[in-house]
Amino acid sequence: MGFRALITDKDAAGNVTSSVQVLEDERLPEGDVTVDIEWVGLNYKDGLCLTGGGGLVRAYPHVAGIDFAGTVRESRDGRYAAGDQVVLTGWRVGETHWGGYAERARVNADWLVPLPAGLSTRDAMVVGTAGLTAMLAIDRLEGAGLKPGAGEVLVTGAAGGVGSIATALLSRLGYQVAALSGRPQHGDALRALGAASIIDRNDFLAQPDKPLESARWDGAIDSVGGEVLGKLLKQVKYGGAVASLGNAGGIALETTVLPFILRGVTLIGIDSVMQPYATRVAAWKRIAETFDIAAYAGLVREMGLEELPVAATEILAGEVRGRVIVRPGLS
Repeated sequence: MGFRALITDKDAAGNVTSSVQVLEDERLPEGDVTVDIEWVGLNYKDGLCLTGGGGLVRAYPHVAGIDFAGTVRESRDGRYAAGDQVVLTGWRVGETHWGGYAERARVNADWLVPLPAGLSTRDAMVVGTAGLTAMLAIDRLEGAGLKPGAGEVLVTGAAGGVGSIATALLSRLGYQVAALSGRPQHGDALRALGAASIIDRNDFLAQPDKPLESARWDGAIDSVGGEVLGKLLKQVKYGGAVASLGNAGGIALETTVLPFILRGVTLIGIDSVMQPYATRVAAWKRIAETFDIAAYAGLVREMGLEELPVAATEILAGEVRGRVIVRPGLS
């Protein structure tokens, strides 16, 4: 039986386009678990894969989609059986291996985790790679000494997927969140998620730049990078930590050593792609126990495969608020 998939291809002139096609199972890549996909997310990397940006896709034709949730159809691995519900994030699926923008996928069993109790497959993709990354950042910050009730935690890029979920998770865990965004029109939505204050990115960057600035933040989760990360490091309190997990504002980092040698600030890198199984399972369990899906509903947009090429350009332009989730069977 054929299945629908969004096929991304590149022509001889280098033009990248995507179209929905019907494929047979023989087209699926090698793997020991076949999954009927119910929901997929749209992430910044997906935008790059669908438009040919960043050199992430090396071989065409390709199926993008770096995360998905669904039900096992067939398995040659003893850890999973037909009917099991699973989640996949990372491992360069959707980049070097065909991903989730299809009704079916075949993957390595090592890349899957069981769907956490308390979450549906749709819930899991509302959270997706963005939410998993946010929770990994919180876990690392707490490991570095961050505790609720002490002071403000800054979240940059707060209107995006990672930032908005980080805001919601931190608030539910008892932290006082300052949400920084270049789209202050989304302030009401961020307050509804628990942000105690909203900071306009332009105002933040317009403040006089000094080698070391007034200490304000107990910690921070940064999905922007570039100039924003360089400035916020100068404002972290003594012994505080910053989790860096994105580069929407650029990959360059201009700073000084002063936050590190005078205030003992820690800069923590967060990668969700190659995290080991046990770490993923623990993070997903904590998400299921913490995240308020209902409170986040207003920041979720649903679509089918056909709408993804346009949405890809929107997410790269910073025009997507919250999370976009995709139902491959929707036509």
